[in-house]
Amino acid sequence: MEISGVISAIVIGIVIGILGRLVIPGRQRIGILLTILVGIVAALLGSAIAAGLDVADTNGVDWIEWLIQIGLAAVGVAALDRTRARH
Repeated sequence: MEISGVISAIVIGIVIGILGRLVIPGRQRIGILLTILVGIVAALLGSAIAAGLDVADTNGVDWIEWLIQIGLAAVGVAALDRTRARH
């Protein structure tokens, strides 16, 4: 992976993390840095899953890939929020 790919993953991860956080109702008790990290991981995992399902490269916008990534980010944010709530 080239440096432009890493930078793209970070930028997309920020967007995915924020969108994943917006999907979860209520207030989340995790910081923005954790949200960004969850978004980056969700973006990378979502791309891998979409490639495995053969829906990563379609004509136009890859809506299915975005939905997978946002869903993973929402799950990640919710999981971190629940672990933070226990402490």
